[in-house]
Amino acid sequence: MNGIIGFLLSGLAVLVGAYLLPGVHVEHYGYALLVAVVLAVVNAFVKPILVVFTIPVTVFTLGLFLLVINALMIQLVDFLTPGFRVDGFWWALAFSLILSLLNSIFGDLSKEKER
Repeated sequence: MNGIIGFLLSGLAVLVGAYLLPGVHVEHYGYALLVAVVLAVVNAFVKPILVVFTIPVTVFTLGLFLLVINALMIQLVDFLTPGFRVDGFWWALAFSLILSLLNSIFGDLSKEKER
């Protein structure tokens, strides 16, 4: 997903995830877009550092610890972003799984459209 379309679809994924999970709250689409931006920044700068520091645990758990890191990134975005609230770690974990699934689906759909 490139540019504006990818950005808008990421915001839509945030809204859909919040709609599906009662423990995740987004006030409106503007905040969903803000969450998409903050999450992209956090994933670009903070997540790689955490991944490097947790390589032994990630290897020991066969990569499943990356799910924990994703949930922690969602909780960090919750802390940094007004209009977005996650009620706990397990909701953050479920939300990160839904976001990954939706972004993957949207990415596949946009690739098919480009062909």
